[in-house]
Amino acid sequence: MRLLLVEDDALLGDGIQAGLKMAGFAVDWVRDGVAADLALKAERYALCVLDLGLPRRDGLTVLKRMRAQGDNTPVLVLTARDTREDKVAGLDAGADDYLTKPFDLDELLARLRALMRRASGASNNQLSQGGVVLDPVARRATLDGKPVNLSGREYALLHDLLSHRNAIRSRSELEQSLYAWGEEVESNTVEVYIHHLRKKFGTAFIRTQRGIGYTVGDV
Repeated sequence: MRLLLVEDDALLGDGIQAGLKMAGFAVDWVRDGVAADLALKAERYALCVLDLGLPRRDGLTVLKRMRAQGDNTPVLVLTARDTREDKVAGLDAGADDYLTKPFDLDELLARLRALMRRASGASNNQLSQGGVVLDPVARRATLDGKPVNLSGREYALLHDLLSHRNAIRSRSELEQSLYAWGEEVESNTVEVYIHHLRKKFGTAFIRTQRGIGYTVGDV
């Protein structure tokens, strides 16, 4: 799941990025509002974590520009601005959630999971198809109730496919979801991980739509 982190504090940003990566996110991190604008125009993100007190262009302006341009990426504002007026301004500008610093990483992750549920219309955290169940809170996958061990990339790919079940995901869309800036993508990466998942969940679990991409569920 690809996420944009907008945070100008180097120490805090490094810690948040590390925590998000451990939770399975591919994280692009920028440190000012102009860079955030450019990233949002260049890439498609599942989520955005946005500070407000940014150099070059403040976060509230970034958020307003996003919404004015029709960008409905779920945004969690993460800021030291903790007055009622600040929270109202952030939510009215288009934020989907508002969390003040200092914060607990587990709460941040829980709020991001809630935003993903809301965006997908799901009522709980679990993603499933047939006998396959993925629990993002526990970072655990099961097949017919039995645990299945997954590598980090396998987990991320399964999460993407189940999040878009009944839709076709192209190879480029899957690569974009799996890799952040600066991470090298080999030419057959997606095919290799698809092969691994089929070995673990059955060859019929992920279907190939020739020339288009991959899907789980019915299309």
